[in-house]
Amino acid sequence: MIDATHEVLNQAPPRVDLNELLLHRALREAVEVFGAGEAHDELVRVGELVGSATYQEWSEQANTHKPVLESHDRWGHRIDEVRFHPAYHEVMRASMAHGVHSSPWAPDAPAYAHTARAAAFLLVNQVEPGHCCPMSMTYAAVPSLRLQPELAKEWEPRILGRAYQPELSDPATKSAVTFGMAMTEKQGGSDVRANTTSAEPLGGGEYALTGHKWFCSAPMSDAFLVLAQVPGERGGPTCFLVPRVLPDGSRNGIRIQRLKDKLGNASNASSEIELVRAHGWLVGEPGRGVRAIIEMVSHTRLDCVIGAAGGIRQGVAEAFWHASHREAFGARLVDQPVMAAVLADLALESEAATYTALRLARAHEAGAGEQESAFRRLATPVSKYWVCKRGPQHAYESMECLGGNGYTETFPLARRYREAPVLAIWEGSGNVIALDVLRVLAREPEAFDAFLAEVRLAAGSSPTFDAYVDRLADDVAHLREQPDPAAARRLTERLALSLQASLLLQHTPAAVADAFVAARLASPAHQYGAALGGADVAGILARQAGA
Repeated sequence: MIDATHEVLNQAPPRVDLNELLLHRALREAVEVFGAGEAHDELVRVGELVGSATYQEWSEQANTHKPVLESHDRWGHRIDEVRFHPAYHEVMRASMAHGVHSSPWAPDAPAYAHTARAAAFLLVNQVEPGHCCPMSMTYAAVPSLRLQPELAKEWEPRILGRAYQPELSDPATKSAVTFGMAMTEKQGGSDVRANTTSAEPLGGGEYALTGHKWFCSAPMSDAFLVLAQVPGERGGPTCFLVPRVLPDGSRNGIRIQRLKDKLGNASNASSEIELVRAHGWLVGEPGRGVRAIIEMVSHTRLDCVIGAAGGIRQGVAEAFWHASHREAFGARLVDQPVMAAVLADLALESEAATYTALRLARAHEAGAGEQESAFRRLATPVSKYWVCKRGPQHAYESMECLGGNGYTETFPLARRYREAPVLAIWEGSGNVIALDVLRVLAREPEAFDAFLAEVRLAAGSSPTFDAYVDRLADDVAHLREQPDPAAARRLTERLALSLQASLLLQHTPAAVADAFVAARLASPAHQYGAALGGADVAGILARQAGA
């Protein structure tokens, strides 16, 4: 006979073996709206994968058993290898099998390839974001590599490979490779021109690199894009491809000094490295390394937005699940008005982030045109700033919806709360991004024109929205006449909210769009759930029930 005190009552069942795509109505709709509907079946398979109990167990294990550095083997030879729990390799293998790391660059990729890949990347981020770092950097390395056609010809076929091979070996012998990056130095941070790593020419576009990198992302990768200083008249920061293993099978001069002990992102190894005459091959022109690496940064910033949207989706999905199964004071939590308002507001954030991420991905499609290119030059930093900054607060509020359960490590939202800040910090933290926005506004008026044209596609849908956008346009014009760096953050926030409101007004039901406009453009309230008076809360929450 079971002891009566051990009977479990009023707890939600495990949220496993669900299809995360079919449950995410906004994502399914955005995939259709932005032209990637033909990818539906493949995305259903990804949604089933990440919602499975097996995948969630892999995620748990990969984060519980962190990567470990082995600098030397048992006989004292320097090996500089990072060991991972087998679960991490399973997650990597699954994502690469679905092309999350490279599918848009395939010669036969469809016109919607970046949008479809964004949806898949959002889904895997929702459950296991740590491995998405090498997924993102491998994806983003291709535009930079194409500045050096002979390198692209050599490396792209292996980047496109889908058979994950974690062992360190000559890349020419592998069917698939991954990329990392190493830009940041102790004295520089975001100021990459303060780089002190030196590059000595060896001839034929090959250089020997010596220096110290304060952050090297994903040090277990097969190759890295690295910035170093080239001497001479055409000197300055220059981009190089630096492989882990050289063509003769020997280890390159990359010494992993330590793995960073981070707040979150535990499954992913981040490191500090020494380059000891490491062989690297020129990418782009000497002295133009910042331009070359910016090609990569543009796509990793896109992935920051997508990843943050995935994290925000996880928060509201877990909170809604818990509130739908747990009772208090005689009713389900989801039926309590104050909880329903919080959940609905969390859902609004998720819908806005999802539509923003996929709209931005569509602007990166091959052949998208100059108007789209101009739009994304402003929309990328604007969205990166806002969506990523919304992540930590959203994670906390979602965690609070679970009460004490949310604060424990056996539920996923404590891990999400620690994870969320990295996307706001990586690839330019808030001030860097906001100042980038000001630079684009000052130097590329056509970018704001394209952005404003996109936003005004929703003109006439809401007097509140129209007035907000008109004031924003006036303020941007004034700022061009009298630049004010102190206004950068507030202006970037308003640009982001105008884009999100426009997307929701164009593409979502009135219950969602009207509530977003009222809560984000017109209300002085700051906490989730405090600005939804009069909103169709039931209509918003009905969308969380999925298919």
